[in-house]
Amino acid sequence: MSETATVKYLSFVQRKLMFLGITALALLLVAGIAVTIGSYDMTIVDVYRIIAQGLFNPGNTTADLVVWNIRLPRILMGILAGAGLGICGAVLQAILRNPLASPFTLGITSAATFGASLAMILGIGIFGGSSFVVINAFVFTLIASFAIYALAFTKKFTPGAIIMAGIAISYLFGALTSFLQYIGTADALQQVVFWAMGSLGRANWFSIQVVAVILAVTLPILLWYSMDLNVMGSGDEAAKSMGVDVSRVRIITLVLTSLITAGIICFTGTIGFIGLVGPHICRMIVGPDHRFLLPASALMGALILLCADIAARTLFAPQVIPIGIMTSFIGVPFFIYLFVKRRGMYW
Repeated sequence: MSETATVKYLSFVQRKLMFLGITALALLLVAGIAVTIGSYDMTIVDVYRIIAQGLFNPGNTTADLVVWNIRLPRILMGILAGAGLGICGAVLQAILRNPLASPFTLGITSAATFGASLAMILGIGIFGGSSFVVINAFVFTLIASFAIYALAFTKKFTPGAIIMAGIAISYLFGALTSFLQYIGTADALQQVVFWAMGSLGRANWFSIQVVAVILAVTLPILLWYSMDLNVMGSGDEAAKSMGVDVSRVRIITLVLTSLITAGIICFTGTIGFIGLVGPHICRMIVGPDHRFLLPASALMGALILLCADIAARTLFAPQVIPIGIMTSFIGVPFFIYLFVKRRGMYW
């Protein structure tokens, strides 16, 4: 590589790293603002001071309890959920070579809703206790994922086979959920509808720990496969000619993205468009290189979800709009903008 080409490459990398840094700072600022929102007034300076002090010497004042027990879990769950859904969307768009792919393309959201509905309407859970709704949603999400793998295996895990299997699973669990709603009581039906709309308000420190552990285990592996994802964008045959085991990469990344999605939506309910919009925004700025696209999508997904949560809590305060509705309000106009402004795919 010539000296001029090296300088251009380094400048290109610096611009991408600058975008990552700016997005991370914006996320930190928005998170601080989000913690200040609520009936108990406090400034962003107060928030950061309480958090800094609480790391070493937790206080017992009202402000300390509000921040650490009520607001901070919600914000941290928003960051983790947005990051997980964002990076899953970028990975699925790569391995399926479909710009419309997202964590919900495979239909596992329908399975989670069915699991939760089974617990809330019929009182049937995999395990008993107060968490049986969450456990039901998580287990049925994994069941749907393995069913998709089994169906796609018959077609050697081609992108089309995976998408078709996801559609079939989505319709199946959608029909089962509709049947449960048909026979359920009005109160149970209201619980199911509210759960399916998505919410960060159910977050607690236990759920945050669970999602954080899942992300800590899976995200490094997905980042490890970033170069393989770059090559797979050129097609399976081209990737195989360059030594990439396409089926192996596709299976591993599908398993990991399914695990991440299951771990998130079992606590939050359905939150759409984050895994679709976030990667597209980042791809327009940092390009298709997944070494930068994956971390950028994680940061952008977290930022979008926090902004949506702020809007959901402030537009009609004190009424809180379900976060799934708000992300759709944000995502649909942006997607229409992409449809109008862009004439081709993003590959």
